[in-house]
Amino acid sequence: MRLFCLPHAGGSAVSYRPWAKAAGPAVEVQAVQYPGRADRMADALVTDAHQLARLVAGAMAPLLDRPAALFGHSMGAVLAYEVARLLQERGSAPVHVFASGARPPHDRGGDRVADGDDDRIVAEMIKLGGTDAEVLRDPELRELVLPYVRNDFALIERYEHRPGTRLTVPLTAIVGDDDPHVTPEQARGWAGVTDGRFALRVLPGGHFYLTEQQPAVIAEVLRTLEVPAAG
Repeated sequence: MRLFCLPHAGGSAVSYRPWAKAAGPAVEVQAVQYPGRADRMADALVTDAHQLARLVAGAMAPLLDRPAALFGHSMGAVLAYEVARLLQERGSAPVHVFASGARPPHDRGGDRVADGDDDRIVAEMIKLGGTDAEVLRDPELRELVLPYVRNDFALIERYEHRPGTRLTVPLTAIVGDDDPHVTPEQARGWAGVTDGRFALRVLPGGHFYLTEQQPAVIAEVLRTLEVPAAG
């Protein structure tokens, strides 16, 4: 089993580094690295969510010789959904999609953060929490990081759900009970994008609940995928 993990806006593959060991030998964790950051800093930023989903689906193609599941957090949840649609169209549907800390694709709403100045973006990151907020407090790192953070906010804020392939795969929505971005009731709206089995899990915490609740999140993923836990 392979688990492909898609980071949040402003995030990178490093956020899923601890998952590889925690998931155990039954699941191979593959973290998506978006262009324009970390070891892909020299790569051009992608400004359209649908284009980015196509690129991710294409990069996944050689690794689909095993059953694959998708886990996306925040912006990554919407991208995971779009990637799942593409894979299903191509006859390589994932066995499960986990949508974490996000409103469903057809109910985006929210403020337009990307159009604000740098301080507005930093304030939003601090409000949501997570390690990225601490990075943005450093002036030198801020200059390096802000371009792709702003790009990610713009990408997800401009995203529009398009009619087309309807998922038939099971989907689990996971959300923190104190998330300022999405309520459990809003997260329940993910049930409307698939004809497969749906489940909602609410865990303690805010938008980045999955940092503090990592063992519980991974346990939920392994239980859902019916694979043995590490150890």
